[in-house]
Amino acid sequence: MHPHPAKLLKHFRIDDADSFDLAKHDTRDTHGITKRGAQDQLGSDAKRLADLQERLYAQREWAVLIILQGMDAAGKDSVIKHVMSGVNPQGCDVHSFQAPSHLELAHDFLWRTTVCLPERGRIGIFNRSYYEEVLVVRVHPELLASQKLPRELVGKAIWKERFQDIRVFERHLARNGTLVLKFFLHISREEQCRRLLDRLDEPAKRWKFSIDDVTERQRWDAYMEAYADMIRASSRPAAPWYVVPADNKWFTRLIVAQAVVDALDGLKLDFPKVTGPALEELHQIRKAFEAEADK
Repeated sequence: MHPHPAKLLKHFRIDDADSFDLAKHDTRDTHGITKRGAQDQLGSDAKRLADLQERLYAQREWAVLIILQGMDAAGKDSVIKHVMSGVNPQGCDVHSFQAPSHLELAHDFLWRTTVCLPERGRIGIFNRSYYEEVLVVRVHPELLASQKLPRELVGKAIWKERFQDIRVFERHLARNGTLVLKFFLHISREEQCRRLLDRLDEPAKRWKFSIDDVTERQRWDAYMEAYADMIRASSRPAAPWYVVPADNKWFTRLIVAQAVVDALDGLKLDFPKVTGPALEELHQIRKAFEAEADK
């Protein structure tokens, strides 16, 4: 039997961030769910998500921001493709953030993602995000030089300060009607190696391969430490992190889909009700169409 979504999701949502220990989160555990069962459930969740998105778009009060973070080959593209398969493209925007441009470096570290935030009624997906500034830049502190910050502002406390900025930013989003959902796709080093080899072996995947994937693997431990610190510092009720086992892509998709559906369900979305003069106008329009049809 498939576990109730609320019971399943509690294993992955980080509510007690202060005591978070990434090492205790298994990258392979599927909680007894089979691949076939997950695929069947994902199909149902995709239909439910499509309905919820339609209500979100019609109501135009809430915006939804989904953030995906993870090491290379963790499955971020796959999640977007499969979880959002039934969503109307007109109500969903996907943004992928790579190395910042000269224009982006001329602004504060939140600027390039802020201009991509979803409007009310829309779902925005960030494939990587402003969290790169406390991950890649932290593992490669030499990148701070390219950001041309005043020297006196770059000290040992810069990462704590950036986390403070992010927490305030996400609280601001939540208080202004943006539902923020964040997913760390937790892949093992062994599974990443297998997927990178697949990219080399399959012509359709070779374009994804970069030599940087190899060099960054040498900093695996530093990245895991940075991810763990990121989650401890920024998983809050207004914008929780979900640490999702990513060694099995079918299970990753299931958890992300259920978390998104569960969160949207909690918004109590509904289609706007037409009443009063507007409803009377619709009645008049109906009469006009019916009269035309009878001719």
